[in-house]
Amino acid sequence: MASSRKLEGRVAIVTGGSRGIGREIALSLGSYGAAVVVVYQGREDKANEVVNLIHNKSSKAIAVRADVSSEQDVKAVFDKAEETFGKVHILVSSAGILLSSYPSVEDTSLEDWDRIFAVNTKGSFISCREAAKRLVRGGGGRIVNLGTSMVAALYPGYGAYAASKAAVETFTKVLAKELKGRRITANVVAPGPVATEMFFEGKDETTIERFKAQTPLERLGEPSDVSGLVLFLVSDEGEWVNGQVIRANGGLAV
Repeated sequence: MASSRKLEGRVAIVTGGSRGIGREIALSLGSYGAAVVVVYQGREDKANEVVNLIHNKSSKAIAVRADVSSEQDVKAVFDKAEETFGKVHILVSSAGILLSSYPSVEDTSLEDWDRIFAVNTKGSFISCREAAKRLVRGGGGRIVNLGTSMVAALYPGYGAYAASKAAVETFTKVLAKELKGRRITANVVAPGPVATEMFFEGKDETTIERFKAQTPLERLGEPSDVSGLVLFLVSDEGEWVNGQVIRANGGLAV
């Protein structure tokens, strides 16, 4: 997608912004002129790499370490964003984890279930709650949560993951209505299989090829397939799309 400055003067927070889809979203927002706060938990080197690439696009960026399941950490992220760049316009909640052993529901431990929900559901909830209180009102306010098309496809081995993201879909739809009068939109982008480290982990080549074959376009998605959709939703042109779950999966599931 050609570079533009449509988001010049806007401030964006991207959780899970150091790797995978979140990384591509952060880079895309930077290429469109937004000042980007890259939120990461584990890989400082990867986060700093994203920041440097955004700087190369003549945009501003910082990296902030945070556990999205911590209220204190999430508040600190917004505080740092406001202190550095001013009021925040955009939240993209992309931080997420997946059980790479793909256990059945009966074989999913309570510990793993809680861990999935702590990051995927609680993390998105806390981030959205803070955004609802602090995003710019009157135009340009955008919340985009990353979901999953597994909520629709319902593949075995994805029980905890799909359930955690189904909850995100539901509260995002409610949130969109609760934000009435503020001109802040809230949507979910729900990718299908995308060629990222998280997707490949725990899968053999046969499984990967099976995923490709099940998609009408017969390929895996690329992070850019998702970031382009997010860019539209956070732009002025995307304002009329609100309270929606958009499944970006090449036709794998509806």
